[in-house]
Formats: sequence, C-alpha cells, structure tokens
Amino acid sequence: ASLQIKTIDFQQTTSWDHPKMTQLFQSMADLSHVRFSAYRTAMKSRRLQKALCLDLMELSIAQSVFDQHKLTHNGQLLEIPSIINCLCTIYHELQQVHPDLVNVPLCVDLCLNWLLKVYDSDRSGKVQVLSMKIGLFSLSKGPLKDKYKYLFAQVAGAAGVCNQRQLALLLHNSIQIPHQLGEAAAFGGSNMEPSVRSCFQNVGRNDVIELQQFVDWMHLEPQSMVWLPVLHRVVAAETAKHQAKCNICKECPMVGFRYRSLKHFNYNVCQMCFFSGRISKDHHLSYPMVEYCTPTTSGEDVRDFTKVLKNKFRSKKYFTKHPRLGYLPVQTILEEEHLET
Repeated sequence: ASLQIKTIDFQQTTSWDHPKMTQLFQSMADLSHVRFSAYRTAMKSRRLQKALCLDLMELSIAQSVFDQHKLTHNGQLLEIPSIINCLCTIYHELQQVHPDLVNVPLCVDLCLNWLLKVYDSDRSGKVQVLSMKIGLFSLSKGPLKDKYKYLFAQVAGAAGVCNQRQLALLLHNSIQIPHQLGEAAAFGGSNMEPSVRSCFQNVGRNDVIELQQFVDWMHLEPQSMVWLPVLHRVVAAETAKHQAKCNICKECPMVGFRYRSLKHFNYNVCQMCFFSGRISKDHHLSYPMVEYCTPTTSGEDVRDFTKVLKNKFRSKKYFTKHPRLGYLPVQTILEEEHLET
C-alpha cells in the first residue's frame, strides 16, 4: 500500500520525451568519433546504465522484485501504473544501499521513459513483461555469464530448453536497446533469422538448445549481441591502468582499454587513439591486435610474445587473405583462450 501511495507523486500523464532523457541522448553525440559500432553502442549503453542507476542493481534484486510483483507471465502487458509500481520497489531497494546515489522519483521517471521509448514505439502506454525484464536484466549489474542465464530463463520452456522461436524473441527484445540508441543496423537490424541460424548451427541441431549451449554461443559474441559483452568490458576498463606507452599519442600509463599488436613487438595503442582509428605508418589495419580491459598477466605477456614471433615474418598480404573472424576489429582475451583450447 505504501508503494502505491508513493506512485501518486509521479506525473499522471506520461511523457515519452523526458527532458533529462533527451539531454542524455544528445550528449551521446560526442561518441560519434568512436569508429567501431560495438564499442560505440557499448559506450552509449554505459552512459544510459549509469543515468538510470541500473549499474547498482544486482540481477537477484531485479528477479526478486519481479517475483514480489507476481510478474511470472512474460506475455502479460503492463500498463504504466504497474510499471511504476515495480520500478518504485526496485529503486527503493537500491536507495537503501546507495542513499546518496539514488533519487527514487527521478530514477523511476527516467527508467519508465526509457522502457516506453524502447518497447512501446506505438505509444500504447503498455510494455510486455518479457520486454521489461530483458531491458532491465541487460543493463543490470552482475557477472556476464549470470546475465546470460537470466536472459535465457526468460524465454526457455518448462523443460529448460529454448526453440528457435523463443531464441528469436529473446534476440528481438535485446536488439531494441541498441536500436533505440540509433545503432541497430550494425547488429543485423530487425532480422533475427541469421543469428538464430548461427546459434543452432553452432550447436549442430535445429530443434532446441540448452542453457550451456546458449552461453557457449554467447561467448562467441554473435553479431546481434556483441554489444552486451563489450559493455561489460567497457565497465572493467574504466578503472584499468596499463604500464605501457601508446605508440601514437605517447600516453603512459594508458587508462581504459589497451590494444597490443600481435604483429610488432612492444606496439600498443590507447583507447582514444584506437577508437578514433589512429595508427602509425608501419602498422596496417589488417594486422592482428588483442584487446585488454584489465592489466596483463605474465602469462598473457608470454602468450602474446609467442604470437608476435609467429606473425613477425608474415606479410600484409597474408593478413589481408586471412582476416579475423567476428564483429570486433581485435581479438579479446576470451577469444584468445578459446583459440588455445
């Protein structure tokens, strides 16, 4: 009852264009220098996540609130008062832990506005429970693997498996987040069929997939979902310091992402130079690089040294003929480990 009373303070007429939200999206124009869409989308998503204080929300908190509000039927359409009621519970929980960071009325207003922008393009004033869950889970706090499990559980059947239609539903709801940020085209647009086909081909069957098979596929960072793991690495890189010098701008230590060449010894590029596409004359764009969002370990240093030795005498023509797979212009640590196993 107390929560229902508190919702009276919110606007009775909902605006799909909250001024603070409009201001946030306008501020994202300064990310246009980021050449690569997966990084650009992840950086935009990070700003959105922090503005909505969803970076403070554990996956388990969101799930418990959904259970508390009996939001178990994912096909149900929620009207605005019900959405506000649920968001009130979430943000009051967050305020208990972070009293100086969470302004409940503002957060509820902004999050409601965002959910409507993403999942109610017809302005009906209704959002499907499934859409709300996927949106909030995607931008919540928690280990990436756990997030994949929560997302899979929203569309899996009673047997804990997912068919092609259910996977398409999950991917469709997820792609709406980059779509609202103006970035969907780079991730396959609205056509989920290629991604669904990719997943089931990777598994080697066409009827259903299990949770671990979905997680393994997500670790390959498929086109439609690559922005999500990149978002997690953007967060990890925010506090990373690397004891290396950027070969372009000479920054040392490098803060944020570090990009190390697997063609030339001791060749590093900082986040700013890499995002803007700056390279030196002797390092071609087709040459392999590896991304680090945390400082390197001695084992990673040895592994990269060995790779540089192998690549040192390979020509530019070789790398042009053997382009890297995937949707990022670099290898990630997870890929490196995957290639070794």
